[in-house]
Amino acid sequence: MTSVRTVLVIGGGTAGNGLTVLLRKAGIDVELVEAKTDWNVSGSGITLQGNALRVLREIGVWDEVRETGFGFGSVGITAPDGTVLHVARDVRTGGDDLPATLGMQRPQLQRILIDAVKASGAKVRLGTTVESLSSDDTGVWVRFDDGTGGRYDLVVGADGISSATRAMIGITERPEPTGMAIWRTPAPRPAGVERTDLAYGGPCYIAGYCPTGPDTVYAYLVEPKRDRATIDPDSYADEMRRLAAGYGGHWAGIAASITDPEQVNYTWFDRHLVEGPWHRGRVVLVGDAAHACPPTLAQGAAMSLEDAWVLAQLLTSKDEFEEQLLIDYHARRLPRVRMVVDNSCQIGQWLIDGVRDADVPGLMGRTMTVLRELP
Repeated sequence: MTSVRTVLVIGGGTAGNGLTVLLRKAGIDVELVEAKTDWNVSGSGITLQGNALRVLREIGVWDEVRETGFGFGSVGITAPDGTVLHVARDVRTGGDDLPATLGMQRPQLQRILIDAVKASGAKVRLGTTVESLSSDDTGVWVRFDDGTGGRYDLVVGADGISSATRAMIGITERPEPTGMAIWRTPAPRPAGVERTDLAYGGPCYIAGYCPTGPDTVYAYLVEPKRDRATIDPDSYADEMRRLAAGYGGHWAGIAASITDPEQVNYTWFDRHLVEGPWHRGRVVLVGDAAHACPPTLAQGAAMSLEDAWVLAQLLTSKDEFEEQLLIDYHARRLPRVRMVVDNSCQIGQWLIDGVRDADVPGLMGRTMTVLRELP
C-alpha cells in the first residue's frame, strides 16, 4: 500500500478511466471529474495494439473488449485501386496470448471503461471542471467550477491534448500541427474485410480501414491539413465521399455508406511531447496531456494506457509517497513515448515529402518489437 489515500483524476477518457479503476483495485479513494456531461461517449473507431490490450486486461475489461471488438493479426498494403501488394504479420506487442491488433468502435470502449469505473466505487462528477490547483508538500487543494473544493494527496491530469491541468501547473509545451489531417467515419463492414488495409498514395496520403466488430469498420483518409474554418461541417460526408472515390476495392462500398455529415470527423494531426518532468508538486500528467502523436502507428491509446498502468504500479509499490516516485514515472515512460512520437511523425513526414523508398514496414517492425517489452 501507499501513503497516497485520495486521488483526483481530471478527465474521463481512456487514460483517466483506466487509472481510476487500477487505483481503486489497490484500495485508493478516487474522485474522477469529467468536463462533458455525456462522459465523452463519442468517436468513430479505434485500433488497439496488443500492448494496449495488455493494460486493458490488467484493468479487468479484456473479456468485454474481446467480445465487442474484432481481433486480427495482419495488415495489408494495397494500391489505390485496391490491389493487395503485401500482407504482413503484426507483432504481438501484448504477448502471444493476446491478438496483435483489435479494432472496436470507440464509444463501445468508452462505455466498457465507464462501467468499470462505476463498478469500482469511484466518485464521479460529470460536467465539472477544475478552476484552480494549489499544491504543497502534503497534498493539493482543488477549486471546482461549481464553487466546491477539496483536498487530495495527488491530482492526475488526464484531460487530453488541450489539457487545462498542464497549463495550470505551468508546463508550457503545446501541441504542434504536423501538416496532416484525417477524415474518419464508422461504416458497415464489407464482406471479406478481416484486417486493416492501408493504401499509400492516390488522392490522399493514406486510405485505410479497420474492422471494429462483426458488422462495422472504422474508415479513414489522411490528407494535407486545411483551414477547418473553410470546410462547412454540413459538407463533411460529401467531402469524405469525394476523396474515397479515388480508391478501389472495398472502398466503393464504404464510400456509398458515407451519407451523414455528423458521423464524419475531421481533425488535424499534432505532435506533442513534454520532455521535462510531467509533474509539478503533487500534480502529474498522463496520456495525451503529456504526449500525443499521429495515429500512423496506432499507439496513441496504448501509450496513454501504459502511462496509467506504470503510474498505478509506482503509487502502490511504496509505503511512503515522495517526489522521486513521480520522477521515476517520467523516467520510465519518456524514452518509450519519445520513440513512438518520433516514429509516428517520421512516417507522416516521409509521406509529406514523397519519399518513395522510405522503410515504413521496417520502422513499424522495429518499433513494435520494442513495445513487446513491458513498459
